[in-house]
Amino acid sequence: MTDQAIIRLAGITREYLMGGERIRALAGIDLEIGRNEYVAIMGPSGSGKSTMMNVLGCLDTPSSGQYWLNGHEVSRMADDDLARIRNREIGFVFQTFNLLPRASALS
Repeated sequence: MTDQAIIRLAGITREYLMGGERIRALAGIDLEIGRNEYVAIMGPSGSGKSTMMNVLGCLDTPSSGQYWLNGHEVSRMADDDLARIRNREIGFVFQTFNLLPRASALS
C-alpha cells in the first residue's frame, strides 16, 4: 500500500445466498484511492456499485479479500469497531434518506 492511499481493496469479493443459490456481487476487486483523489464508480444496474459502496462505507463486510482504510484493516473488524469507524472516518449520503415521515426536521 502506498503511503498516500486512504482506501485499498485487495481481492474483495461479496457473495450472497438467495434461495440456495450463491450470488457473487463483487468478484476480486482491487482498488486504491489516494488522499485528495476524486473517483467515480460507474456501471450498469446490477454491476455491484451499491455493494461496493456498502463495503467501502463499512455498512457491509466482504466475503473475502482485504480492505484497508487509513492504514487500518477494516475487512475483519467486529460490528462495534465498524460502528466507530463509520462515526469517525466516513461520511455517507444515502440515496434514500430513511427519514421518519411522522417527525419534522425540528423534532
